[in-house]
Amino acid sequence: MSVRTWIEGWPAYRQMTTGDPLGRGAAAKSDRSRNLGFRTADDRVVKSICPYCAVGCGQDVHVADGKITQIEGDYDSPVSRGRLCPKGSASKQLVTSSSRQTKVRYRRPHATEWEDLDLDTALDMISDRVLDTRRRTWQDTDENGVVLRRTLGFASLGGATLDNEENYLMKKLYTALGAVEIENQARI
Repeated sequence: MSVRTWIEGWPAYRQMTTGDPLGRGAAAKSDRSRNLGFRTADDRVVKSICPYCAVGCGQDVHVADGKITQIEGDYDSPVSRGRLCPKGSASKQLVTSSSRQTKVRYRRPHATEWEDLDLDTALDMISDRVLDTRRRTWQDTDENGVVLRRTLGFASLGGATLDNEENYLMKKLYTALGAVEIENQARI
């Protein structure tokens, strides 16, 4: 490398000779940084909605080779205009975390180990327990004969990862089952 090449590569020299004395434009870029591209430039972008709350912020999900590489705010979204809260910014971890459970796990009463169940078995166990609890705790009328048609045997607490449609269906389901305590984390 000659002395002239070394001096021309020096940022202070570029600031004085390129008309960029504050070093905020081309003078601040090295040859290496000038040739860099975006890490996600070749990724396919899929539009999505953040799953965490009812606001509905838009997300751009970058996908390469069938795997999610980046999730960022969608600048075309009229709701969030490219911004995401900390939970929305970290939503890639929701689907790509190595500790994410992808099987139904069950620990029997007084057991010390978890076991894997198939989905049909787990759903049958849940529905049997819900219907049994409803039958045992059903209140048709109170002591004065006032019609109640309710159960206080179970409740619903919706989570922040449920979207509006899922929360709507949960509300309808628990209301139809006669539950009184139906709440969502977003209101607490």
